[in-house]
Amino acid sequence: MNEKYPSRLLENAVEAIGSLPGVGSRSALRLALHLLKQPKENVHHFTQAIDRLADEVKYCRECMMLSDDEVCSICSDTRRDHHLICVVESVRDVMSIEATGQYNGVYHVLGGIISPIGGVGPSDLTIRQLVERLERLVAEGETSEVARHGMDGPRVPSEPPVEVILALSGDVEGETTSFYIYRQIQPLGVKVSTLARGLGFGDDLEYADALTLGRSIVNRQLFKP
Repeated sequence: MNEKYPSRLLENAVEAIGSLPGVGSRSALRLALHLLKQPKENVHHFTQAIDRLADEVKYCRECMMLSDDEVCSICSDTRRDHHLICVVESVRDVMSIEATGQYNGVYHVLGGIISPIGGVGPSDLTIRQLVERLERLVAEGETSEVARHGMDGPRVPSEPPVEVILALSGDVEGETTSFYIYRQIQPLGVKVSTLARGLGFGDDLEYADALTLGRSIVNRQLFKP
């Protein structure tokens, strides 16, 4: 047993809590001692919630958002525009955009951004899944057009059937990721837009205030590589 701790069980708890980001050893010890003062049922509820998070949480098969089910509540909502897809870096970005109340489309969570220094490449993100998802939507749109007009019917030029909003950070890595995605999806004929620059260069979506972020979505502009 470490001489710093009177109990190995306490030491193990402090090590576990201290493994969380931003939690130092002193804070971990304070939290562990706080838990010991709580009623056992409260502590058990806490640990059971963590266990269920690890064992039962899923990633939506459509957008890669965290979900309790195979398809998240956003993707299963028929009132939302499923032909408007906002591409974000993380789950936190989805939560930030939803808090604005200004967006009624769906999402695609990349799980990060391209970072050669950090060893993150395109294959480490869900870019391939995004391309496949767009291919399905475009194909469905073409099928609908044929059903309406027939194979030889009039082909009236119209807006692209799908819009992708690249809502990534404005730093170098975010811009690199946006450009890479644009190159991958441009041949599909989808409309590609980006947030209006009410957000400063290098700003993260999760730290933007709801009003600024909401206006950036509403006033989005075409992506220009």
